[in-house]
Amino acid sequence: WAGERDADNYKKQMGEERRDSFAFRNAEGKRARDVDDQMKSEAQAEEHESYELKWAGERDAGDYKKHMEREKRDSFAFRNAEGKRIRDL
Repeated sequence: WAGERDADNYKKQMGEERRDSFAFRNAEGKRARDVDDQMKSEAQAEEHESYELKWAGERDAGDYKKHMEREKRDSFAFRNAEGKRIRDL
């Protein structure tokens, strides 16, 4: 009978170790998923920031081109007016 008690105690111990192992693996899996989710979130935020900077640069370049075209038109208008003033003298 002592052997039966030892076998029962062993089965209980193995069951407890198995439950502990499942609990550990579950917790470890959750931690790994959380880390993975955090890394994906950070990568997405970096990608978004990169696009924001790209778009801001494109807007700045467009604004600069418009400014330069305006200055060129103003210069032509001034030169045209100056030429007319000189011809009218």
